[in-house]
Amino acid sequence: MLCLFDIRKDLGYNKQVMAYDESNIKSLSSSEHIRQRPGMYIGRLGNGSHPDDGIYILLKEVVDNSIDEFMEGWGNRININVVDRTVSVRDFGRGIPLAKVIECVSVINTGAKYDNEAFQYSVGLNGVGTKAVNALSSHFEVKSVRDGEFMWAEFERGKLLKKKKGATDEPNGTFMSFTPDHMPEIFGDYSYNEEYIRERLWNYAYLNKGLTISYNGRLIKSQNGLMDLVVKILGEDGLYPLITFKNKHLEFAFTHTNGYGESYHSYVNGQYTSDGGTHEAAFKEGVLKGINEFFKKSWNAPEIRDGIVATVAIKIQNPVFESQTKNKLGNTDVRQWIVQEVKEAVVDCLMKNKDIAKGLEDKIINNEKVHKEEAAVRNGAKERAKRTAINIPKLKECKYHLNNAPAAHKEEGANSMIFLTEGDSAAGSISKTRDSNYQAVFALRGKILNVQGKNRTELYKNEELYNIMVALGIEESIENLRYGKVVIATDADVDGYHIRILLMTYFFSYFEDIIRQGRLFILETPLFRVRNKKQTVYCYTEKERDEALEKIRGAEVTRFKGLGEINPNEFGPFIGKDIRLVPVTFESMKDIRKDIQFYMGDNTPVRKDFIMENLL
Repeated sequence: MLCLFDIRKDLGYNKQVMAYDESNIKSLSSSEHIRQRPGMYIGRLGNGSHPDDGIYILLKEVVDNSIDEFMEGWGNRININVVDRTVSVRDFGRGIPLAKVIECVSVINTGAKYDNEAFQYSVGLNGVGTKAVNALSSHFEVKSVRDGEFMWAEFERGKLLKKKKGATDEPNGTFMSFTPDHMPEIFGDYSYNEEYIRERLWNYAYLNKGLTISYNGRLIKSQNGLMDLVVKILGEDGLYPLITFKNKHLEFAFTHTNGYGESYHSYVNGQYTSDGGTHEAAFKEGVLKGINEFFKKSWNAPEIRDGIVATVAIKIQNPVFESQTKNKLGNTDVRQWIVQEVKEAVVDCLMKNKDIAKGLEDKIINNEKVHKEEAAVRNGAKERAKRTAINIPKLKECKYHLNNAPAAHKEEGANSMIFLTEGDSAAGSISKTRDSNYQAVFALRGKILNVQGKNRTELYKNEELYNIMVALGIEESIENLRYGKVVIATDADVDGYHIRILLMTYFFSYFEDIIRQGRLFILETPLFRVRNKKQTVYCYTEKERDEALEKIRGAEVTRFKGLGEINPNEFGPFIGKDIRLVPVTFESMKDIRKDIQFYMGDNTPVRKDFIMENLL
């Protein structure tokens, strides 16, 4: 019998390796813990190429405090400036109590938002936000002004450098300025994307009617709140006038389009909950019940919701989020009252607006018809697959998936990704170097069908389109998506770019929610290899290539046209620790639909003239 001692010996265990005494126990300060475990506080680091990267979360944490002041009725203007890598935010609220300014920005679990008398509705409840900003910034300043006096302090990576107190004639409020730390282990070489910042600030404006935000001197303000957000998303694509409702705790607006799927923008106390939560689920339930009650029908959810575009915002005193980044609400106590209020509001609106009721009914009846046609085609596709024993032959599966990974492998499940590659050559390079625990590969046979303007039944008639859908697990519902990221991996040539555009058209046309949830990406791989006998550098742009040539003497340059040209032995880092993923995003549904219609629609002569005019 093999005893435990023998097993431990075989595995290389010994007393020295297993040493465990008082020297192993460490106590970290607030800033030290934040810097060592930033993911616990801001979710991710990143370099600014994704809207959820840490540098934007730092901005959000500071602005949230100013928004909380506005929501309590103090200060209707926030000045925000971003110059190079330094962000400054000035509000005109009550200002942090002067004796507590330093503690509020440097000591975890310190804040006024544990007290419902000071803050009725707040998104920042844990006393962590500005402390994380302070600890993760190479330079941080705070200044609070209250009734003719101020308190100012300066920090470096969470450590207090200077402080000052005195008299001032400035108006009340709080000023904060920070520069995210560029050290390699924190944010490294990052940069801000103006589009991501503007999008976030406009969301604040839509949710806080009457608030004026000055961003680098430009004003951001919404006259109609959530209605403006839906109009921005849709343009003129709504099939009937908006169904709207607003009271002290709940606000929503929705309509339908001729598009597919469901699109929701949900918020809690001004916080965008990109992953939804109990409030969004309750809103959906309320809409379903309200419509069925008014029409005296028993329509299923897909018939009612397909094509819906909705925004919903709630205010509650003690929100419970599933993480520090607050992307998903977990409160179960909100369900009953949200369902009831949404249901009653929908019934009331439909009773008072016959045109809205008629437009909504026509859309639901059309959904019923389309779904019946799809069901017949889908069943035929399934039978065909069974008869020909097709089981997604070009899919190389991974071990763990989104939402169903065992507890010990939740991170792999959340980070799981599927590469949609161009042919067997590219798939081969990725397959040989991937981490099979969380990286899957699906090889396309070439250029897929251009689906612009085509009915959704094409998904079931076309074998390639059908296999992509089944591989992703979204045949029945987008909620069954099996991967945290869907990555388009094509060659850096004309054909590769064409396949990339065809795939993006596929997702925009049928599975827009995958893009809206931030799950569609494009894989960037190096275009050049610059090397001599001692050094090798991989370059993603011509500029990087030129810089490398200046540094490496006697270097030779290799231009990679296709993924399959890169040796599997050197390909690993490009989908591993050095992976570069560019998120596919869009601001306005109406604009992107117009663009896709122009570039992918049946307007070849007009598009040809455009290309000829802009070729140079």
